[in-house]
Amino acid sequence: MSRNRARIAPVPSRLAVALALLLPAAGAAAQSVAHPTPTTLDTVQVTAVPLGGSAEDLAHPVEVLHGDALEDRKAGNLGDTVSALPGVQSAFFGTGVGRPIIRGQEGPRVQVLSGGIGSMDASTVSADHAVSIEPFLADQIEVLKGPANLLYGSGAIGGAVNVVDGRIATAVPDRPLSGRAELRAGSGNDERSGMFRLDGVSGDNLVLHVDGLIRNTGDFDIPGFAQVEHDDHGHDDHDHDHGEHEDNPFGVLPNSSIRTRAGAVGATWFGERGHLGVALSTYRTNYGLPDGAHSHGDSEGGHDHDDHDHDDHDHDHDDHDHDDEGHDHGSGRIDLVQNRVDLKGGLYDPLPFLSALNVRAAWNDYEHVELEDGLAATRFSNRGLEGRIEAVQNEYNGWRGAFGLQVGRSDFSAVGEEAFVPPGVTETLGLFVVQEKEFGPFKLELGGRHERVEIDSDTGVSRRFDASSLSGAAIWHLSDVFDLRFGADISERAPTNEELFAAGPHIATRSIEIGDADLDTERGQRLEVGLHAHTDRVEVKAAVYQTRFKDFTYLTDTGVVEDGFPVRLWTQGDATFRGAEAEAKFHLVESDAGDFDLRVFGDIVRASLDGSGTREVHFDVPHGDHSHHYHADIALGGNLPRIAPSRVGADLNWALGGWRAHVGAVRYQKQDRVAALEEPSPGYTLVNAGVAWRVGDVDRTQWELFLDGRNLTDREARPHTSLLRDYAPLPGRQIAGGIRVYF
Repeated sequence: MSRNRARIAPVPSRLAVALALLLPAAGAAAQSVAHPTPTTLDTVQVTAVPLGGSAEDLAHPVEVLHGDALEDRKAGNLGDTVSALPGVQSAFFGTGVGRPIIRGQEGPRVQVLSGGIGSMDASTVSADHAVSIEPFLADQIEVLKGPANLLYGSGAIGGAVNVVDGRIATAVPDRPLSGRAELRAGSGNDERSGMFRLDGVSGDNLVLHVDGLIRNTGDFDIPGFAQVEHDDHGHDDHDHDHGEHEDNPFGVLPNSSIRTRAGAVGATWFGERGHLGVALSTYRTNYGLPDGAHSHGDSEGGHDHDDHDHDDHDHDHDDHDHDDEGHDHGSGRIDLVQNRVDLKGGLYDPLPFLSALNVRAAWNDYEHVELEDGLAATRFSNRGLEGRIEAVQNEYNGWRGAFGLQVGRSDFSAVGEEAFVPPGVTETLGLFVVQEKEFGPFKLELGGRHERVEIDSDTGVSRRFDASSLSGAAIWHLSDVFDLRFGADISERAPTNEELFAAGPHIATRSIEIGDADLDTERGQRLEVGLHAHTDRVEVKAAVYQTRFKDFTYLTDTGVVEDGFPVRLWTQGDATFRGAEAEAKFHLVESDAGDFDLRVFGDIVRASLDGSGTREVHFDVPHGDHSHHYHADIALGGNLPRIAPSRVGADLNWALGGWRAHVGAVRYQKQDRVAALEEPSPGYTLVNAGVAWRVGDVDRTQWELFLDGRNLTDREARPHTSLLRDYAPLPGRQIAGGIRVYF
C-alpha cells in the first residue's frame, strides 16, 4: 500500500507541460502592462448553480460558451461543439454522435442537462446513441468541470454540460418581438440546414416562444480510406498498404448521413410574486452508423475461448456452426424520437428567511430504433421524470446559500437482437445544500449531498445504493491581478443498470459485455489547485488536479472470445486521474486595422489503475438457452482505455467594425499510454478558420454573412477516444457558409 501511495501522490512533471508553456509568458505580460487595473470580465450568468454568478465568480471550475464564440463553434453534436474548451473532448461515433468527455471521464460520469434537467435519453448506455439535445438552438452552454454530483446526482461525478435554450423565459424581454434565424450550406457533406427562434411578449407579463431546426447532410468526405489495417506489431501512423479492397471505401464514408428535425413551443407568465413557464419540445434524428461499426462477429484480438476452462458444460465450441459469425448486417441506422415537457417556476420572497423558491421538472418520452438494412432490429426506450426544488436563503451573517430536493425516475427497456441490457427502473432521491461566504479577500464555498438510488431490473435482481458527497472550494484574491483557486471533494457514484446487468453482444463496442450485479458504489477524492490572472490585456486560467477513485467501475478485456466477439467484463478497481490544463488570452493590438486577440491553450490527462498483478474472475456468457462459464485473469494495473491525448492549440481572432475572422490550429499528440489489448493512436493537427460580416442596427435588425472552414488541411484524424477510430476517421475538409439574422 505504501508503495502505491508513493507512486501516485505527486503530480508528474509532464502534467506541467501546458502550464510551463503558457504561464511564464502570460505572467510576464500581466506584470508589464501599462494599466494594471483588472479587465471587465465576462458577466454572463451561470444558470446551472442555484446562487448564480459568472464563471469567474465561482470557485468551482466552469466554462461558458455564448455569443459569437458559441456561433463559431456550433457543430452537429454537443461533444464537437464544446471540444475546443480546455479539458473537454468528444467521444466521436460518426458525425451524428459526440458525447462530451471532461478531463478523461465520459458516459455515465458526465451528466448532460437541458435547462438544468437531465437529457433522459439513452446516450450513456452505448457510444452509438446520440445526445437528444440540439446545440444549434442553444443560447449558451455551461460546462462544469470536476464533480458536479453535489447538484445533479452521482451521474455527474466527472462533470456536467448544461445547455440553456431559453424556451422558458427567465425575464420579460425588452422588445415585444425578438429572435434569430440561420440558413447554412456546406461542402464535404452536402449540408443543408436552417433554424429559427421567436420570442414575443403578450401584454405585460406573458412571454411566448417558438423555435425549429431542420438539418440534412449526406455522407461526409474523408481524406483517405475508411478503415485502418493493423499489422501484428501495431502502428505509428496510417501509411498502410490498403490495396484495392472493395469493402474499404476511399474518399467518402458511406452511411454517415444525418437527417434532424427539432422544435419547441413555450410560454412563461410573470407576476409580482413569481413566474411559471412550460415548454413542449420534440427532437427527431435519423443518422447512419458507418459501415464496419455494426459488423457482427469480428474476431480481432483476444484469444480463442478453448484456452479457458468451462466449468459448466462439455461443448466442443470449435464444432459449433454459428450462422451469424463473421456476418455483416449491412448499413445500420438509428431513428431517434424524443418528446419532452419542461416546467419551470419560482416564487419571490416566499418566506421571511427565503429570497426565492425555484421549481424545475421535466417529463420525457424517448425511443430509438436501430435499423439493419432498413428493418427494425432493436428498440430502445426511456420514459423518465425528473424534478428539483431549490430554496435560496436570505443572507445571514455573511452566509449565502441554497438547499433543495431532487427526484427522478427512469423506465428503460431494450427489445431486439442487440438488447444487451435488460429492462429496468431506476429511481433517485437526493437532498443537497450549498453555502458560501467571503472573508475579506477569501471566498469559501461548501456543500453536501446525500442520494439514494434504487435499480429494479427485469432480471429479478434489485439493488439499492446510498451515495454521499462533500465539496469545498475557495478563491483567494492575492491582488487585483492574481487569484488562487482551491478545490477538494469526496464524491460517490452508484453503478448504472448496464454496468450491473449487461449480458450479451454490444455491437457498438464490438464485444460481448457482461455486467456484475455485485458492484459497489465508487468513491472519488479530488484535489485541485488553479491560478487566474487578468488585466486589461491578458487573461490566464490554469489548473492541476488529481482524482483518486476507490472501486472505479470500468469495462475490461478478459481475453475470452465467444462467437467471434471479445468478451469484456464490468469490474472495479482503484484508479487515479491526473491532469493539467491552461488557457491564456492576449489582447494584442487595437488599431485602425482592427483588434487582434490571441488564445492559446493546452491540456493533458493520465488515467491508470493503481494495483499490480492480476486477479482471477469467474463469469457466465449467455449462449442461446444456456450459458458458458469462464474464468480469466484480469490486470489490476496499467492504463485505462480510450483516454484523451494531450493537446496544444492556438486561435488568432480579428475584428474591425462589422467584420470578424479567426484562424486556429489544434495539435492532438500521439496516444501511446494505452490499456491492454488497445492499439496506440497517432497524432494529428486540425486547422480551422472563419470569417463573418455583420451589418444593421444593434437595436433593430442585424444581418450576418459567414463562412467557416474546418480541417482545412484535409488531415486524416482518428480520435483515440472513439470506438470507431479504426473504421471511421473525422470528416475531411469542410467549408460551410450562410446567413444569420438577429432582430
